[in-house]
Amino acid sequence: MSRSLSDAVASVGAVFRNRPSDFLPVYLLGAATPAIARVVPFLAAVVSYLYLLTTGRLDAALDQLAAIDTSPPDPEAEPEAFEAWAEGLVPVMEQLMTPAVAALFLVSLAGMILILIVLSPIVSAAQLSASYGRLRDERGLVAGIAGVRRYSLRFLALYLLEVILWLIIGAGFVAVMMAIVGGFAVAGVPILGVLVALLASFVAIAAFAVVRAVFAFAPVAVVVDDAGVFGSLSATGSFVRSRPVGALFYYAISVGSIVSLVFVSGILAFIEAAAAVSLLTVFLLWPALDLLKTAIYCDYRGRLTPPPSPERSVRTQFRDGVERGWSEMTSFVRATPITHAVVVALAVVSFWAGWRAADPYTGIGALEASIGARLEGHIPPAAALEFFGNNWMVAIMTAFSGLALVVPAIISLLFNGVFMGVLSRFEVEPMELLAFVIPHGIFEIPAILIASALGISLGVTFWRAARGKISRVAFADELERAFWVLVGVGILLAIAAFVEGFVSPYYYQPFF
Repeated sequence: MSRSLSDAVASVGAVFRNRPSDFLPVYLLGAATPAIARVVPFLAAVVSYLYLLTTGRLDAALDQLAAIDTSPPDPEAEPEAFEAWAEGLVPVMEQLMTPAVAALFLVSLAGMILILIVLSPIVSAAQLSASYGRLRDERGLVAGIAGVRRYSLRFLALYLLEVILWLIIGAGFVAVMMAIVGGFAVAGVPILGVLVALLASFVAIAAFAVVRAVFAFAPVAVVVDDAGVFGSLSATGSFVRSRPVGALFYYAISVGSIVSLVFVSGILAFIEAAAAVSLLTVFLLWPALDLLKTAIYCDYRGRLTPPPSPERSVRTQFRDGVERGWSEMTSFVRATPITHAVVVALAVVSFWAGWRAADPYTGIGALEASIGARLEGHIPPAAALEFFGNNWMVAIMTAFSGLALVVPAIISLLFNGVFMGVLSRFEVEPMELLAFVIPHGIFEIPAILIASALGISLGVTFWRAARGKISRVAFADELERAFWVLVGVGILLAIAAFVEGFVSPYYYQPFF
């Protein structure tokens, strides 16, 4: 590895070791963008529910569902019986999937996609700007906040241009394939047509790879060089020609990391613990790849001045981080009693609403829930890892989605409360469910409530920053504090996951 690549790799490690809380929050925000976008379909689902309820369609559908056997026949052993069973579901679907509901679903889907399109360049601009700031030993979050306003539109233009090029290549490939296969088929040599089509496929794949390779570094050129859309593409071409080894090194690491992640995901999915991969992606993979490509490009421009690595060992740094996370979390709870009181009230009301909404429909076999059935095949270590990964990701998404003016955090809180209320009401063994929940719930429920309160706090902070009531530095301080609060929340959820995996499913069994 050349000296410049060694410097780039060392810079990535230095940034992670030296104040990771000063750039990782923008990657947590990236993980929260789906929670912001899903507000639209959630609201659409509520409107659809109220429409079906007030028109009597929901009651009619549930009455029809109650008359249907919830266990379908084996489609291979009894195909006619299975077909008859499936036909019995048609009247239920006709009651629920009205034109109005279908139209609302399509509109909400379009709205969700539009929000994701708008948020993607905003978040990417913040992430690369924060990475560039840290690689110059500057305040990463301040640079990230500044980068949103300065570079977001250029990032959006780059992304749209890349999509357009992909569509052009794809459409051209399809047209060429149809002409080749059809022409050789008419000529009576279809085998030769297949071989030519295979060659055309390799050409198309190479074209896709070239486009992605160029556009991988173009956003970095926007940030580092303050270049325009086409200027960044020109700068990227010059960079690849001047530093082909550095560019190829990044491409290889990027592809290898993604392939490895897919492999690990497959293994964890096999043992039903895939949620932990999301944490690995958010906290390590995407930040490291962004830092690496920015460091390589910065070195090419002669602007790589990363912070020095701390003298503390990794073990000491980890211990200090855990202590700070716990301290920041407890301080946040003490400092925001009213916010937490509001969150607790919303959680209780939403749970009650879910319970009451489900009450008229209890007794319908298709809607029954069973904690015993859900625990079948329970493997404690894998389950604990899955619970931790899923719950901490939910907490992160809830907290940082609150930056969108509080609404997504509240929607997430209300949805979880309603869902738990409905699930509890449909539980066939409510006392068994209560016994299962209590040991880990005393850690898990407060953690989620703290994350919800943090989301509200961040939303208020963003509103004040947008109105110029606080400075970028103060806003960055709040984002950094939020990171440490979520570390404390993660500690609670780790304890809850261990208890839920190894204790909750078993301790009460002799009494039931």
